[in-house]
Amino acid sequence: MPEKYLYEYAIIRILPVAEREEFLNVGIILFCKKEKYINVLYKINKEKLRLLAKDLDIEQLHLNLQSFEKIALGAENSGPISLLDVPSRFRWLTAVRSSVIQTSKTHPGLCNNLEQTAKRLFEELVL
Repeated sequence: MPEKYLYEYAIIRILPVAEREEFLNVGIILFCKKEKYINVLYKINKEKLRLLAKDLDIEQLHLNLQSFEKIALGAENSGPISLLDVPSRFRWLTAVRSSVIQTSKTHPGLCNNLEQTAKRLFEELVL
């Protein structure tokens, strides 16, 4: 019987105008403590975001999401947060914040393949 992995994930959301509380799902963060696994997948739909906020700086948004990805991967020269262990990076990325980029509450799950699960969740919740 294949091993089951306990994982957590959160949805990355863009809130162009926080006061209106309208958001667009743009990505996911998937984490498995046992496997020391973390993955960030995202895609910016410029057309949909422009409907919510025509003056949103898409290029800056892209840079900020790249920072999320670099922190998750523990990339060198990505600041002190990227030097933390995998669980701490996940908790930092999914912390409650009041900014244009926010994450949902975390959700648990069980799977046989973390990569496939990340892709499936991305397709179901973002694309």
